[in-house]
Amino acid sequence: MTDLGGPGDPRARRPGDGPQAVAAQIADAVESLTALWSVAAQDASLRLSLHQLRALRTLEAAPGLNLTALADRLDIGLPTASRLCDRLAAAGLLERAPHPDTRREVQLWLTTHGQHVLGDVAGRRAQALATALAAMEPAERVALRRGLRGFLAARDAEIPRDDEPDGTDPTGGP
Repeated sequence: MTDLGGPGDPRARRPGDGPQAVAAQIADAVESLTALWSVAAQDASLRLSLHQLRALRTLEAAPGLNLTALADRLDIGLPTASRLCDRLAAAGLLERAPHPDTRREVQLWLTTHGQHVLGDVAGRRAQALATALAAMEPAERVALRRGLRGFLAARDAEIPRDDEPDGTDPTGGP
């Protein structure tokens, strides 16, 4: 196991502990986690594709989006988003409702059934992850949690957010 103890940890200077080697190890772990995540989702009461799950999770986080906003958030084309919503609506997971202020706009909402399916998937994923974590030594879990916190902090420091300007003017001005 690579110890992600931080820059002051002398063990982090061993061969194979550099950023490139650790990145490769993390990529392998993410692939395994993705497979675990996918299998857990497929065991749910209703089998959904990863695109369908992403759409439902997006609408759970931002209820009432219109089709264009959903397509933008999923980074898919409008016709693809429309067909995706057609399938989700036919399965009883999503409903379309007229926007209260704009008659030409339609809002997308999860149905109660859609909320239950997402809860089922989330519960199965959490259980699969807990099972894998239970097989680890307590010190490994602590090191993993510490490493993930460090990773998230480093990522947040490196990636400028739209709502947190990095001090530069995107229009090229001073």
